[in-house]
Amino acid sequence: MHMSVVKALAEVGHNVTVVSMLKPTITHKNIHHIYVPPTEEQERNLEDMMSGMAKQKNSIFSIVKKLLSDKNVVIEAQYDLMFDERLQRIYDTKFDLMIQGFFLNEFQLGVAAKLKCPVIINWMQAPMATIDALVGNPYEISYVPNMNTVVKPGEGMGFSKRLENLIKQIFGIYIKSLFNKRSNIMYKQIFGNEPNFPSIEQMRRNISLVFTNSHSISEGPIRPFVPATVEIGGIQVKDKPDPLPKRIQDFLAKSKHGAILLSLGSNIKSSTVKPEIVKTMFNVLSKLKQHVIWKWEDLENTPGTSSNILYEKWLPQDDILAHSKLKLFITHAGKGGITEAQYHGVPMVALPIFGDQHTNSEAMQKSGYGLKLELLQLTEDKFRSTLSEVLENDRYANEIKKFSDLYRDRPLTAKQSVVFWAEYVIRHKGAPNIQSPAVHMCWIAYYNLDVYALIISVLVVGVLLTRLVLKLICRKLSSKCKKSKAKQQ
Repeated sequence: MHMSVVKALAEVGHNVTVVSMLKPTITHKNIHHIYVPPTEEQERNLEDMMSGMAKQKNSIFSIVKKLLSDKNVVIEAQYDLMFDERLQRIYDTKFDLMIQGFFLNEFQLGVAAKLKCPVIINWMQAPMATIDALVGNPYEISYVPNMNTVVKPGEGMGFSKRLENLIKQIFGIYIKSLFNKRSNIMYKQIFGNEPNFPSIEQMRRNISLVFTNSHSISEGPIRPFVPATVEIGGIQVKDKPDPLPKRIQDFLAKSKHGAILLSLGSNIKSSTVKPEIVKTMFNVLSKLKQHVIWKWEDLENTPGTSSNILYEKWLPQDDILAHSKLKLFITHAGKGGITEAQYHGVPMVALPIFGDQHTNSEAMQKSGYGLKLELLQLTEDKFRSTLSEVLENDRYANEIKKFSDLYRDRPLTAKQSVVFWAEYVIRHKGAPNIQSPAVHMCWIAYYNLDVYALIISVLVVGVLLTRLVLKLICRKLSSKCKKSKAKQQ
């Protein structure tokens, strides 16, 4: 997603400098890459972490525990990057805008402060509590399910779902506070000696805009957004697919019964999946009449040989999904892959592994675009019957094609939105005019608690005074009554 935003800006003439720890996947004459690879130890630790997650069931609690660990390689690598001389050189250049890929790296907001330029956050999911807080999106937890609460599109939440949503929202805000605490410390360590430097809290309150990888009109849920939230879901999907490599094109051309694409994403190598599960998958796939393109990194050690299976180390996923012969996508349910399949109208079988993949796959299944399976509990019978159901039952293909039409129908393409709003922020020097006042309010003022407290206080005092006055009146009347009786006697 991040490089797709970069490419959109480069294609209209902007000079873009990209600092990344990943090898460049997109090149352009207007893109200058500063590649700062992780150390060998960091790469090894990251691979071990991903491999471990592929071999066990991961709950939200176990993932959060890993991310909060002092030895979290994701945070550690991003922290070390801040001291690398290759990054330090960017401070000698004048920039009009900084776009920050956002994940466990709030402390890097200080780069924008040092460059004295506005900042746009690029977020790979639909908005959640962390993102909402940056721009002032309201927490409408009674009817807007958060990222971990799955509701069928168009359905409201009953009592139990609303209770679940509230608990998850509170948990999410608590986790956010723990990450914020760590970011605060790192920010001070990196920028603490800079003279007259804004605090990290000031930087959080001065985000110009957030790009989110979502399209709520089609994906749901329908929810209120402040103007500083711009949805660019599908930014990575090409306007026109590139020609496929000859080997893949020829393989698809020979697939009389259609083809299946199998990819578990870029973070998890297929070879790290348990061997018995890989064998189960091969035994089923090799017996299908459809051709199968399988993303497999170690081409010297493949799961097996079959005339209907093509192994490739790297795949142009979006271009393959756009092919007319593609009938099914077996995916780990990452947001990018789900989006591409939905755009091209390809039904799915999901094998989620960690993170948002479980929620993504559950939402996909509830929407009727395919089915999900537990990777660690995969059996040949279950895998075979699930593939057969999605391939042979037209309702999955019909539902996702309806969604595809809805997803494509928008006033501006994702790329056009990126270009317009990035240039808008540059033209208007950070565009403070679209910032919600909510980001500068404390939670007491935001929820009007002080006003409610005053109203309740006035009502309580009024009730007490009324009660006191009534008491005094009653006593006076009682006293007069007693005197009147005494005179009569």
